[in-house]
Amino acid sequence: MLEAAGHSVVEDAPDVVLCDVTPGAPQPKEAEAPVLALADQAIDAAGVLPRGVDPGLLDPALRAVAAGLLVRVPGAAPAPAGFRAAEDAPPLTPREAEVLALVGQGMSNKAVARRLGISLHTVKFHLEALFEKLGASSRAQAVAIGLRGGAIEL
Repeated sequence: MLEAAGHSVVEDAPDVVLCDVTPGAPQPKEAEAPVLALADQAIDAAGVLPRGVDPGLLDPALRAVAAGLLVRVPGAAPAPAGFRAAEDAPPLTPREAEVLALVGQGMSNKAVARRLGISLHTVKFHLEALFEKLGASSRAQAVAIGLRGGAIEL
């Protein structure tokens, strides 16, 4: 399944470690590469998905973790220690959160505008507001801050 999605399974020097964490098993260590864990309990890893996750979510989750983003599903596990709490994140309007989530999925401004039924100018306006609120200087940085702060989830 992973190879069909364009990933290579390797033993040495991986970009991301994918592991299945059973209850009571030791937590994975992120020494050589970030970890995407399939776990039903709260653990400290860059990515945490429930063990019964839809296989279609593995590819984007692996790519996000490899890019340095945190991956969580609602109700899964808290962000690793050292990251801001969700309540510390600046309040985003519902539309700003939608725009940021779509940008986080890799959509262009034009695609976001089409999806939301708004103008390209309005998308740019929302992105400028997001950059200001989040203290970001790029789309990728805004998405990373939004994920770490809990403003959006992939």
